[in-house]
This record gives sequence, C-alpha cells and structure tokens, in this order.
Amino acid sequence: MVEKKMPRKEEKVEEQVKGAVKFSIAYPAKVEEIIGRTGMRGEAIQVRCKVLDGRDKSKVLRRNVMGPVQIGDMLMLRETEFEARPLNKSGGGRRTPQ
Repeated sequence: MVEKKMPRKEEKVEEQVKGAVKFSIAYPAKVEEIIGRTGMRGEAIQVRCKVLDGRDKSKVLRRNVMGPVQIGDMLMLRETEFEARPLNKSGGGRRTPQ
C-alpha cells in the first residue's frame, strides 16, 4: 500500500502568503464641483463627479466623500447607480421654531 504524504501546516501558510491580492471592481470618477459639507458634524463633503469608465461613462453623480478632497481629484467608485441626497438650503435637518 502506498502512503500519501500529508502537507505540513508550514507549507499551507506559505501557499496562502504567495496568493494574489484581489481587489473589488471600481470605476474612476473625477471631482468637478464641491457642493458643501454634510453629516451630523460636517464630517463628509458632498461633491459632483464625472464617471470616466464603465457602464455609466460620462455620467455626473452627486456623492458624499470622507476626508480631504479638491476639484480635479480622482475617486474610485464601487457602484455608479445611486446618488447621494441633495443638500437642503435650510442648513441640514434642523427644524425652525414655529
């Protein structure tokens, strides 16, 4: 009877390290306009960006971005189907006293 040689744990670890890195599909978009700050504390910035590749190429979207951003920056969008809600001119979700 032929004995089957079982791989050692050390060999399995090496195979996992040598594996390829996998990224999710993303589409590039260029920031064209900065609309304003949004969020409870103003932590996100709402921008208009133009999709440069993919199914919705040349579509202009409104998106919320975390962190510093300026006109001309490139964003990598995981999806291009949904838009962020427009900012209210009233100043967020505050209610005016009646």
